[in-house]
Amino acid sequence: MKTVVVVGNGMVGFKFCEKFVAQSDTSSYRLIVFGEEPRVAYDRVHLSEFFEDGDAERLRLAPRSWYEQNRIELHTHERVSDIDSDVKTVTTSKGKSVAYDYLVLATGSVPFVPPIRGVEKNGVFVYRTIEDLQDTLAYAATIKGGKAAILGGGLLGLEAAKAVMDMGLEPHVVEFAPKLMPRQLDSRSSRVLQVKLESMGIHIHLSKATNQILGNGKITGMEFGEDDILNVDMLVISAGIRPRDELGKNAGLTMGTRGGIVVNSRMETSDPHILAIGEVALYNQMIYGLVAPGYEMAQVAVDRILGKQESVMAAEIDMSTKLKLIGVDVASFGTPFMPPEKGHSIIFENKTESLYKRINVSHDGKRLLGGILVGEAEDYNMLLQMYQNEMSLPEHPEVLIIGGRGEGGTSFGSAMDLPDTAVVCSCEAVTKGAICSSVLDDGNENIKLVAKATKAATGCGGCKPMVADLITESLKTIGKTLRVNLCEHFEYSRQELFDIVKLRGIQDYDELLDTVGKGHGCEVCKPAIAAIFASIYNETANRQSTIQDTNDRYLANIQRNGTYSVVPRVAGGEITPKQLIAMGRIAEKYDLYTKITGGQRIDMFGAKLHELPLIWEELIKEGFETGQAYGKSLRTVKSCVGSTWCRYGMDESVSFAVEIENRYKGIRSPHKFKGGVSGCIRECAEARGKDFGFIAVEGGWNVYVGGNGGANPKHAILLAEKVAKETAITYVDRFIMFYIKTALPLQRTAPWLEKLEGGITYLQNVIINDSLGIVDELDAEMQALVDSYKCEWTEAVETPEIRERYTHFVNSEETDDNIEFVSLRAQKMPKAWV
Repeated sequence: MKTVVVVGNGMVGFKFCEKFVAQSDTSSYRLIVFGEEPRVAYDRVHLSEFFEDGDAERLRLAPRSWYEQNRIELHTHERVSDIDSDVKTVTTSKGKSVAYDYLVLATGSVPFVPPIRGVEKNGVFVYRTIEDLQDTLAYAATIKGGKAAILGGGLLGLEAAKAVMDMGLEPHVVEFAPKLMPRQLDSRSSRVLQVKLESMGIHIHLSKATNQILGNGKITGMEFGEDDILNVDMLVISAGIRPRDELGKNAGLTMGTRGGIVVNSRMETSDPHILAIGEVALYNQMIYGLVAPGYEMAQVAVDRILGKQESVMAAEIDMSTKLKLIGVDVASFGTPFMPPEKGHSIIFENKTESLYKRINVSHDGKRLLGGILVGEAEDYNMLLQMYQNEMSLPEHPEVLIIGGRGEGGTSFGSAMDLPDTAVVCSCEAVTKGAICSSVLDDGNENIKLVAKATKAATGCGGCKPMVADLITESLKTIGKTLRVNLCEHFEYSRQELFDIVKLRGIQDYDELLDTVGKGHGCEVCKPAIAAIFASIYNETANRQSTIQDTNDRYLANIQRNGTYSVVPRVAGGEITPKQLIAMGRIAEKYDLYTKITGGQRIDMFGAKLHELPLIWEELIKEGFETGQAYGKSLRTVKSCVGSTWCRYGMDESVSFAVEIENRYKGIRSPHKFKGGVSGCIRECAEARGKDFGFIAVEGGWNVYVGGNGGANPKHAILLAEKVAKETAITYVDRFIMFYIKTALPLQRTAPWLEKLEGGITYLQNVIINDSLGIVDELDAEMQALVDSYKCEWTEAVETPEIRERYTHFVNSEETDDNIEFVSLRAQKMPKAWV
């Protein structure tokens, strides 16, 4: 019997074991694994999820019993200290000596700690293991409300910034380079990401070289240069990784100049009986810090040991990646940085929405070469497939990032159009054909079963949306549909949870979780269920504040410097001179920056948290109420002046807009929605660019639905034409209620309608022809919401326990005096962070 010893029980070491025992010809092998950490292998990619509930077991890749069932001898908390390659043995820190026929080094990496003076002080941590997180959490508990710096603005650094925010500390990211994520993003996309993160309260410090850590025994600050000091109470170092290669070096293996054990395409080191995989392996003069290359290395190493000579690593490793950093989508694929001599770049940037999209195409416009996505990365998987499979581009490649020029449809087509050989899950090398076969041939009809059978979507998770699409489309070919669960805590779709809440009369998140859920919930299900409660009971965001998004929790949009904006409702854009004067007086009193929005409202920026109730109180006295610019609800109903003033006007659009906005104000939905009322076909109110719109024509009103702006603008589609005003309102009532009941969380009306089976024809049948027999129910539900409206600002101002939330510090009445502004055209703007 041959003995295979694996040193390292991280994700790649575990994957080697998993792939090894899956082979049919391993009965003559003995597999021994040594792990230095005290626990079994766990998912380090999703390490930050540990902060949700402190449950390390939830991250576990397999229980100890799995190792026993597969005849794997697992030794945790035992470090291999020496390799004797002459006699082929390893020695552990506990004095144990084990002989091997093959040795697999999967020792991974350690955080790189720069040689900074004072780095040994208390309060300085690294971000790598569960034990690191536990130590950091314990220290953070002693500095509640303090400041924490993160040294490093790369992938791991921004992940650590999320962790610091979850600890309730003020995060400061310190980066040596002049931009965030310098390896993945270009300057413009990095800037978009920076602005987005700053708007969430994360302070960014670029081009900073740390000279020393200040403090007597424990950290009190970081010094970058003379008079350049950042006062902080804690520091998390996430400045990159270094391969854990000391075993290979001591064993005399060939090493890279800057570290790493040199391997060939079969994962062999300079000793053919010793293989190296993962972040310790130097392949093509590169250390690969992503999961997918490590898993591929594990498979090649298994094949090498079992004598499958044809199995080798690809000559070039795809470094494409998609991540959600602190709730912000960031992705890059192929060649993200494109020199002009190799191709052209097409760039879309929307600063107001913090969106950046770049695709690089060949000079002849036929091939996609790479790209970058920040702020919205829904199209990443299809773009990656187009790049990897060298698929032909459309005539106008820009539609791939800005949407089609016509109505409806998609620029990509269906995921089913991909060749069966297309690798959908790069972590596990699972093809489109394997996923579809798992559904159609093996009867695995949901993502959990497909993942269990094929391992697709079990790595980084970036391919999960495409896997779900393939399952859905495969089921459609045999006349079935797929139920999509809200998240791992609820085995129900949003629509099913909507019905459960309504039918059982559940009015509390914890009650719903205890009744039909599990665990402690997450950032996906909490705001989604908050929206369900609001949609059914018209419950304001004040009642269950802990399950709301930040903006909903404080009834205001947080801005880039930690201040807030105040947007009163101005229905239809109609405002009296007295109200204008009052708004000006209040803005001047609190020194707020003012701007007229695209939705015909006045936005006031720069309010500090403790000032919000004071400002609201004065606005309420002048007859204003919340404009809910922070909520997943009706924002505005834009209008032209209509027949009241306009010589082209065919009907009175302002009064109609005011009526509609007052009707739908406060109604919560899966995403924000907007309306428009145009008094004639000149369309000055841009009603066809809204979620619902009315346009006056000869004989009545045309009703349009499903239009959105943003990165992928869609024109609204005609629902009904030449109908009376009362009928038009009824149809939109039903449209909104049907959307609320059936859309996915954070799905706007345009993509919802686009994916609705049967499209606009089906929708017309449901809400006009009553094909489902539900229009009476929809009418009654809408009227109940209209009748139960409450102004959340008024509720917050008049309720002492709610008003108490509006303080900067949980243990002090002091205000935040560190917010700085600079002048801008006789007003002010936030001072840039440098």
